[in-house]
Amino acid sequence: MLTTKTIITLSFLSLLAACGGPGSSASIPEAEPAGVSSANIGDHVVHFSALSTDRIPPEVARAYKIVRSKNRAMLNVSVLDAETGTAVTAVVTVKTVNLTGQLKTVTMRKIEEQEAIYYIGETPVANRETLIFDISVTPEGATKTSEVRFKRQFYSD
Repeated sequence: MLTTKTIITLSFLSLLAACGGPGSSASIPEAEPAGVSSANIGDHVVHFSALSTDRIPPEVARAYKIVRSKNRAMLNVSVLDAETGTAVTAVVTVKTVNLTGQLKTVTMRKIEEQEAIYYIGETPVANRETLIFDISVTPEGATKTSEVRFKRQFYSD
């Protein structure tokens, strides 16, 4: 059984590794430079981060079936009600490309632990590769899908 400490550890590692960057589309909320890891989308707040999976403690990786490697990245997304701060179920899909336009597959899966709801996905990365994450979020009960974009560079050497 996963503990609250494990969830907090995973969340903390993800948030520490988060890196924001301005989006290029006016309709996509822009994350601020230098570490912002959330975006307001109306009645909800989307928290996001990406990190190399070798930075995840082995026991956390085992518990969540995450492959630990310097050459794998993990995306972590959560959606909260802006007013109450409670976790919200959502449809979360991701389109990821590197700077040369190569599409990277990231299949998100839902993790629920007590009141927390996370969506995580993994993808291979090369040394010094920068990925642009375009996250589509439709919170439960919402009629509109919102888009969030950020980029993150990964180092494996």
